[in-house]
Amino acid sequence: MPARFNRRILLRGLGGAVVAAPFLGSVAERWARGDSVGSAQGPKRLIVMFTYHGCITNRWFPAKSHGALTAADLNGTTLAPLAPFADKLLLPRGIRSMNEWTMDLSLGQGNDPLYQVSGSYFTCVPVSPHSDDPLDPLTPRVQPMPTAPSLDHVCIQQLLPPYSEPLLVNVANSPHTWRSAISFSAGNKEFRGTGSLSGLMNQLTGLFESSAPLSADSYKVARGQAVLDVVRADLETLERMDMSAADRRKLADWKDLLVMTTKAATPLCGVETAQTVSLGDASALPYSSEDASEKVTDRLDIADLYANVVALSAVCQANPVIFLRFPSSHTYTSLGVTTDLLFLGNRVGSVPVSAGSCEPGVTDQIHTVDQFHARKFAHLVDLLNSFDEGDGRLLDSTATVWFQQFSDGCAMNTNNLPIIQAGSCGGYFKTGQAINVFDGTSDLYPGNSEECELSGVVRDFKALGTPPDIANAPINKYFCNLMNAIGVKAGPDGFPLVGGTEEVRCFGMYDDTRDFASGGVNPPKINDPGGFDELRAGT
Repeated sequence: MPARFNRRILLRGLGGAVVAAPFLGSVAERWARGDSVGSAQGPKRLIVMFTYHGCITNRWFPAKSHGALTAADLNGTTLAPLAPFADKLLLPRGIRSMNEWTMDLSLGQGNDPLYQVSGSYFTCVPVSPHSDDPLDPLTPRVQPMPTAPSLDHVCIQQLLPPYSEPLLVNVANSPHTWRSAISFSAGNKEFRGTGSLSGLMNQLTGLFESSAPLSADSYKVARGQAVLDVVRADLETLERMDMSAADRRKLADWKDLLVMTTKAATPLCGVETAQTVSLGDASALPYSSEDASEKVTDRLDIADLYANVVALSAVCQANPVIFLRFPSSHTYTSLGVTTDLLFLGNRVGSVPVSAGSCEPGVTDQIHTVDQFHARKFAHLVDLLNSFDEGDGRLLDSTATVWFQQFSDGCAMNTNNLPIIQAGSCGGYFKTGQAINVFDGTSDLYPGNSEECELSGVVRDFKALGTPPDIANAPINKYFCNLMNAIGVKAGPDGFPLVGGTEEVRCFGMYDDTRDFASGGVNPPKINDPGGFDELRAGT
C-alpha cells in the first residue's frame, strides 16, 4: 500500500460499475498507518449554492445584523427553514460584490446589466470587451467574458493536482446562457459544468453513461435492481473491516442516501434530453407524504435530488469544490408564480431597466421564490449535517454558502449582499453568529425591496436597493477567508499561487467596484488585502 492513501474508495461490480463510496478515516488509518488522512478532523470543502436576481431583502435578513444568531432571529424571515441549524450558521453582513451596473457609469462597467455582475462575481475582474453604452448591450453583438479564472477553478488548481475541474451542477439542467455564466476555467473561457442527471449519477456509480454500451450492471439497475447489489462483494468486504462506530454510521447513511437518490434518478436519467429534465411522475421523488405538500410539482421539484447528488459527491470526496447553480430564468408556476423570475425581479414584468407600474402581488411572488430557495438550501445543509465525519459532522468540515447575484433584483445593487454560510470548515469560521463586517452595528439597513409594492410604481429602479455608501465591504476579502479555510495557498504577493506557502491575502483585479469603470484601464489595485478577521474563530 502506498504511503499516501487515495481518499476515494471505489466499489467494483462485475459488469463495470465503479461506485464511489464514502472515505472512512478509521479504515484508512489501518490501511495507511501514519498518513494524515486518518485524522479526527475531516477534509475541508467549499460548497456553493448560487441563485439569481436577488431577493426581498428586508424579508430575507434577520433584524439582528451583528451578534449571536438564534433560531428566534430566523423565525419569521425567509431564512426560517434554517432555524434548526442556527448554531452552525454564519451570516456575514455588509458585503459588496464587484462591478455593479449603473446607468450613469458611476459604478462598474457599462456592459449588459446582468452579465457583467455574474461574470465578475467569482472573478473580481472586469469583463471584456468593454462597453460604455449601458443600454445597447441589452441586444448584445458580443459576449463579454471576465479576464481571469473564477474562484472555483483557482481553488481546484491547488486542491486536485494535476489540474482537473470543480463540480458545477446546473439544477434541472437549467438553461445556460452567457448572461448567467459564473464559472470560468481561464480568462475568456467559460466552464459550463453539467445539469445532466445521468452524467452526475455516472460520476458516482459508473452506471449511467449514455454514450457507452449498456453494461451488465447498468442493465440490472435499469431493470430495478439496487445499485448496491451490483457491487455487493466489494461492499461486504468493506463492511467487514474494522472501523469506528462513527464510520459505520457514515457508511450506513451513505447507503440509504444512495439507494433513495438512485431510485428517484433512474427513471429521470432515462428520459432526460439535452435541454431539460422533465419530471413526469412526482411519486418517483424521494419525498415522504408528510412533506409532500411543501414540494412543487414542476420540473424544479427535483432540486432536492440535485442536492442529494452534491451531498453524495461531498461524502465520497469526489470533489472539494462544488457549485450548485439554480436557473437564471424560470417561471415557478406550481408555486403560484406566474412570471419569469428575471422579470419578477424588475417588478414591472418586462425587460431590465424598465420603469412603470408594479405587477400586482409582485413582492409576495418574489418572496415565494425566495422561500423555495431557502428550503432547498436547508435541505442541502440537513443532508451534510446528517453524516458523521471525524469528531463532528460532514457539515462541520465544509463552508456551505448560499450566494445571490444581486441584493435586490430591480435595483441590481451588489452591496448589502444576502449571504448565508453553514459549517465552520473545520473550525476556521465562527458559527452561530451574524457578523457585520462593514461597521459592526447590530441594525444594518436591510434594503428597500418592498418600496415598489408600497408606491405601486417603479420610477427609479435603484431606489429599491441599498444606498451605495453603506454595506460595501469587498467580497474579495470573504473569498480570501474561504480559500484559506480549505487550504489554498498564496505566493509572496498574497495572490493564490500553485506551490505557494503563504495565506491568501488578495484576489481579483480590484476590490472597489468604482475601479471597474472603463473596463480595466485603471491599474490593478487591492485596497484592503487580507480576509475578514472578524469571521475567524478565536478572534
